[in-house]
Amino acid sequence: MEKQLKAAKFPYHKTLDDYQININHHLIQLKELNWLEQQYNLILLGPPHHLAIGMGIEAIHKGYKVSFMTMGDLIHLLKTKTKEYIRKSHTLRKRVYESDMVIVDDLMYMSMDPREANLFFHLVNELYERSSIILTSNKAPDQWGELMNDQGITTTILDRLLHRAEVIPLHGDSYRIKHRDSIF
Repeated sequence: MEKQLKAAKFPYHKTLDDYQININHHLIQLKELNWLEQQYNLILLGPPHHLAIGMGIEAIHKGYKVSFMTMGDLIHLLKTKTKEYIRKSHTLRKRVYESDMVIVDDLMYMSMDPREANLFFHLVNELYERSSIILTSNKAPDQWGELMNDQGITTTILDRLLHRAEVIPLHGDSYRIKHRDSIF
């Protein structure tokens, strides 16, 4: 389990039990991971993105293989083809493609150029109905087209993501802000 937790590359270790969030009636269903067994996707909209890490840790505890990446790191990985990084990026890409759950944090934080949107489409297409994807975003799916700069590819990506997905709007304060330290 330690090896899987390290390989998942979570930025920190917070379980579902560490959260006091405003979706408690859904939390039990999410924690059971039946949606993962059925290759459903989750799109978490709003500030409490830490929930995705908690679900990833829960999945690892139940024997699933999980990968976590920010959208920026994912795009960088998909674009990396240079000789010096080819072995490392190949290993990371393989890990993502073989995962039962792929968590992409901060989707649509910044706009994508057409090549990046195309690379993201190929990833989503490869994972379609083979793995569950958890996306966290502060932008609703109907706003993604303007950030991908290509309505056609956005529609194709959304078609695959939303076919078997739950979109969960999260309300409340940012976990980071709520638990921030103060110098005073």
